[in-house]
Amino acid sequence: MPTHNTQQIADHVGGVLSGNPDIEIVGIAPADTAQEGFLTFAENERYLEAALNSKASAILIPKGEVKTDKTVIQIDNVRVGFAKVLTLLYPDNKPKPGIHPTAVVSSSATVAESAHIGPNCIIEAGAVIGEGAVLSGHVYVGTHASIGDESAIFPQVTLYPSTKIGKRVRIHAGAVIGSDGYGYVLDQGFHRKIPQIGNVVIEDDVEIGANTTIDCGALGSTRIGKGTKIDNLVQLGHNVQVGEHSIIIAQTGIAGSSKVGNYVILAGQTGIAGHISIGDKVVVAAQSGVMHSIPEGEKWMGSPAQPDKQAKRQLISIQQLPNFLRHIKKFLKMNE
Repeated sequence: MPTHNTQQIADHVGGVLSGNPDIEIVGIAPADTAQEGFLTFAENERYLEAALNSKASAILIPKGEVKTDKTVIQIDNVRVGFAKVLTLLYPDNKPKPGIHPTAVVSSSATVAESAHIGPNCIIEAGAVIGEGAVLSGHVYVGTHASIGDESAIFPQVTLYPSTKIGKRVRIHAGAVIGSDGYGYVLDQGFHRKIPQIGNVVIEDDVEIGANTTIDCGALGSTRIGKGTKIDNLVQLGHNVQVGEHSIIIAQTGIAGSSKVGNYVILAGQTGIAGHISIGDKVVVAAQSGVMHSIPEGEKWMGSPAQPDKQAKRQLISIQQLPNFLRHIKKFLKMNE
C-alpha cells in the first residue's frame, strides 16, 4: 500500500494544511480505531472532539477555526475529501494485461492488448473488449456485446448478446445484464411469450451492484444514463430508461417501460409501476410503492406512494387513532 505525506494529501483533496507537512500517512480510519500514522476525519462538530482526542497523526476537518496541536487538513466537504483520500491510499490492484489460458475467446471477438481476461471467461463471436478493461473470471460476454475502456467486470457476471457497456463501468459479481424482459400475452388459455429482441445500453461511469438484473428491451434498448449508481439486488424491467447520476438502492424494482430522470434517489425496496415517469431530482423514500408519475423535484413516500407531507400527516393521524377511539368509546358510554 502506498504512503503519502500530509502535504501531498492536502494537495490531492484541495485542502489547507495546518501543522507538519511531512507526516507519512499509511492509512485512514475512524477516530476510535485510528493509530499513529493514520488519518482520521470529522465531518461535523459532533465528531470533531473524538477526532481531536484520537491517536491519529492527522485529521481531515471542515474549514473553520479549531484549536489543536494536531496536524489538520481543512476542506469544504469532508465526505468528498474522504473519498479522494481512499482512492489515493488504496488504489485498485489492477491485474496484468493478457488472456488466461482457460478463457474461451472467439476468433471473431476483438480484445484490446491492454485488457485482462481472467480464468474461465467466455467471449463470444463479434464481442469487443476495450482498452484496460478487466474481466475478473467466469464472466460471460455474449455475441456482439461490447465493454468500454477501463471497465471492471467482476466474477460470474453475465452480459447477454448485444449488451453495450460504456467506459469506466463497474459491474459486481453475479449481475445479469440483458436477460429477457417479462413479456407474455394470454392466448387461448396459456401465456405466449413475446420475444424480447432489444438490448441493454449502460453509459459511462455507471456502477451496478452484485446480483442486480437488468432486462433487455422488448424492442429498442433498456438504458442506464452515465454516472448512475445501482445497488445490489435491484431489478430493472424491459425498456426502463434511467437518466444520469441517479441513485437506485438495494431491492428496488422498476417495472417495464418506466422512465427515471436525472439525479433521482430511489431508496431501498422501492417499487415503481410500469409505464410511468419519475421526474428529475425526485426522492422516493424506502419501501414506497409508486403507482403514478411524479413531477420533477418532489419527495414521495408510502405505499401507495404520495407526496411526503401528505403521507406524514396520514401517519400521524394513524398514530393518534387509539386516543380517538378511547375518546369515542368514553363519549358513547356517557350517552348510553
